[in-house]
Amino acid sequence: MTTPLLVTGGTGTLGRLIVPRLVEAGRTVRVLSRTPHEPAGGVEYVAADLRSDDADDAVAAAVDGVGAVLHLAGGPKGDGEATARLARAAARAGVRHLVHISAIGADRVPIAWFRMKLAAEEAVTGAGVPWTILRAAQFHDLVLKTATAMAKSPVIPVPGVIRFQPVDARDVAARLTELTLGEPAGLVADLAGPQVTPLRDLVRSYLTAAGKRRALLPVPLPGKVGRAYRDGANLTLDADLGTRSWEDFLAERLGQPSPAA
Repeated sequence: MTTPLLVTGGTGTLGRLIVPRLVEAGRTVRVLSRTPHEPAGGVEYVAADLRSDDADDAVAAAVDGVGAVLHLAGGPKGDGEATARLARAAARAGVRHLVHISAIGADRVPIAWFRMKLAAEEAVTGAGVPWTILRAAQFHDLVLKTATAMAKSPVIPVPGVIRFQPVDARDVAARLTELTLGEPAGLVADLAGPQVTPLRDLVRSYLTAAGKRRALLPVPLPGKVGRAYRDGANLTLDADLGTRSWEDFLAERLGQPSPAA
């Protein structure tokens, strides 16, 4: 019998792609979720909210007897505290490998969300558990969600200095599965998409694929944040690259022919 693996956020966008891969690899998988689920497909579920101060006992039960933890759970706030709670429990339980997904630019972009990602990384590296951290670019799914929200306005303000290097969640899932089944490796090479694209072009291609017409209004992004994006602090030149482009993703998701085709 193999030692169980615990996956937090196993019911999210990334978790739904990774958990079946781990099961197919012959591993026993336990998923920590904020809502209860019945066991299914060889997967056990444990209900706990990592952001709750009352979750210590439930988290301790979730990591009990686990050999490795893959931490995918995240949100708009509280990731540092949630990750610290998980990492402390993993250390007490003698977990041998803690794998964490972070964001490219966590240590360089002066925005609260990136600072929160860095705090989560520090919780992992300071817990005393052997660890692996993968920093990934923004997922295509997030860029699509952002573009969809922006397109609700007839005029879309777009900061001209922002560029993204979006990556497909399936590429990230494949890499994280490999890392979770391997040995602790520290901070590994970043994972980004195959293209660096200005935000305005990402929005334009979404509008074309969705059959929408909107006016794009260039706006400045001043201060330290603007300087960080101008310098490409959220990008990487030294990274592993995913295989699926933004255009391919749009063609698949919106049912439009890919320009590459």
